[in-house]
Amino acid sequence: QVQVMESGGGLVQPGGSLRLSCVVSGRMSNIGTIAWYHQAPGKERELVARITEGITRYSDSALGRFTISRDFARDGAKSAVTLEMRNQGPDDTGLYLCNAGGRNLLRARNFWGQGTQVTVSS
Repeated sequence: QVQVMESGGGLVQPGGSLRLSCVVSGRMSNIGTIAWYHQAPGKERELVARITEGITRYSDSALGRFTISRDFARDGAKSAVTLEMRNQGPDDTGLYLCNAGGRNLLRARNFWGQGTQVTVSS
């Protein structure tokens, strides 16, 4: 059906940059919005950025520092969504999860990956 897999997390120094990747596999005609969420230790999951047919939206904390982009495979069976993170601070530490929202035949379905850990520390 639909699989979501994140990668790219790791340790980054304050002020540094990191690029996260989310690969969504499945029939892309049934996938609408793809989003990145951040779950800081002991806190609830929060939306960081999302992209819908090329239109992007960011949280206040991500605006101006993070960039979300999406590439499509030619066969329509895979899509990669990248989250470029710049000027990172300790508050950016946490688990980053990718969510793919269904549409058409998969309407109202949501697909999550396992997440990738980001630690901002000197």
